[in-house]
Amino acid sequence: MNLSPARPFGPVGIIDIGSNSVRFVAYGGSPRVPSALFNEKIMAALGKGIAETGALDQASIEATIGALGRFRLLAKEIGLKKLHTVATAAVRDASNGADFLKRVTALGLKPRLLSGTEEAELSGLGVLSAIPRANGVVADLGGGSLELIGVARGAAGEGISLPLGVLRMGPQPTASGLRDTIEAALGGSRLAGAARSQGLYLVGGSFRALAQLDLRLANHPLPIVHEHRFTSARLEELRAVLRETPLDELKKRTGVSAGRLPTLTAAAALFDALIATLGPRKVIVSAFGLREGLLYRDLDEATRREDPLLASALDVGERLGRFGDHGAALDQWIAPLFPSDAPADLRLRLAACLLADIAWNAHPDFRAERAVDMALHGNWVGIDSHGRAVLGRALCTVFGGDGFSGRIADLLRPGENERAGAWGRAIRLAQRLSGGTETLLRKSRIELTSKRVTLTISPRFQSIYAIAVERRLRQLATAMGREPAVKFG
Repeated sequence: MNLSPARPFGPVGIIDIGSNSVRFVAYGGSPRVPSALFNEKIMAALGKGIAETGALDQASIEATIGALGRFRLLAKEIGLKKLHTVATAAVRDASNGADFLKRVTALGLKPRLLSGTEEAELSGLGVLSAIPRANGVVADLGGGSLELIGVARGAAGEGISLPLGVLRMGPQPTASGLRDTIEAALGGSRLAGAARSQGLYLVGGSFRALAQLDLRLANHPLPIVHEHRFTSARLEELRAVLRETPLDELKKRTGVSAGRLPTLTAAAALFDALIATLGPRKVIVSAFGLREGLLYRDLDEATRREDPLLASALDVGERLGRFGDHGAALDQWIAPLFPSDAPADLRLRLAACLLADIAWNAHPDFRAERAVDMALHGNWVGIDSHGRAVLGRALCTVFGGDGFSGRIADLLRPGENERAGAWGRAIRLAQRLSGGTETLLRKSRIELTSKRVTLTISPRFQSIYAIAVERRLRQLATAMGREPAVKFG
């Protein structure tokens, strides 16, 4: 992957007027994977009365208009370069939707009403921005609608929008009834078979809340929703828990917001219907959706092709490092030590190198702890919980830690503890040798043979070799089952 230098970006904002929630997010950071500088929502439930009355609920309208006035003032003070305001299914389908948009315009905003197919397209692009190799069907569940769209080879196909939002399905929909509706809508289209033996990618607050419930009930060691994989067996258990557990108890046990809990039964039934209808091989949750798809659509093709994990790591590494980014140079320097690393390993190793300076300004006793925390809990995409554990294991060693114990270590596969630890020791040696600078690093190279780890330094710069460097070389060689050696030439 080509790593682009930092480019000016943002802040840009999105106001998303959904059927259940209304949200304002201001983004900054990397263009490829923007970071949320500010994020606020209200559960306005604009679409809660549409199934009965055909109109937006009046109390919800007033709550939304109040929130939008606040969001507009915040956007002005934050100094946004651009502000998108979009409205989706509830406003699109309501008899009073046009009148509502006039009130939004009167606030000084420029709302754009998305069609169902555009809403589906943006959801698909949002998933691709976070999971570039996504292949199958994206299902975006909102308050007023369900969008389905095929994704493959980095592109989104044609999508559809169905009136199956959590506010429209009712509190106790049946999976069989929902399945009939979905099958009738798909007919003989290509979308009907797009997920078969491929992936189903779940987007939307209710699906994410269902994933959060699953992670908490399973006592997962790293309960991060993005790229969480559901299983059919777990779905039946979740539905039983939702039937039998009072909502206030569920909130205490899982941390799922009170506003989302009432929608979970409907979300679980729809999930069941989607699995039965589409026949996916795997089901994965995406933290990115429509809003991120809106930003991703505006990118040039070269930026779209950037790896989202590495783009984020480059951005964070540049901002937190001491002497500018040299992560790619670090990775090239240590590469001769790890000739058998697979492509997935190469990617995580480069991410570790890009983040190799992120904890330098913490207290020395807690640098490893801080680096691990950022690896495990950072707002990354393009990585699952297993990848986070590998990245954390490498950075733990970079900053002098001894490795993992307990349940996080259980996320590592056989041999990964040793390999990621060796990455960390190699990075640690490189940083000590060069003082964290790229110029001095390039005055040396390192090699691996069956018996030795050999550090070679240009004769003109042999003074950079010192006791502290010799110690780290010895530690690295020992960890790799070799003898240390140094040459000047």
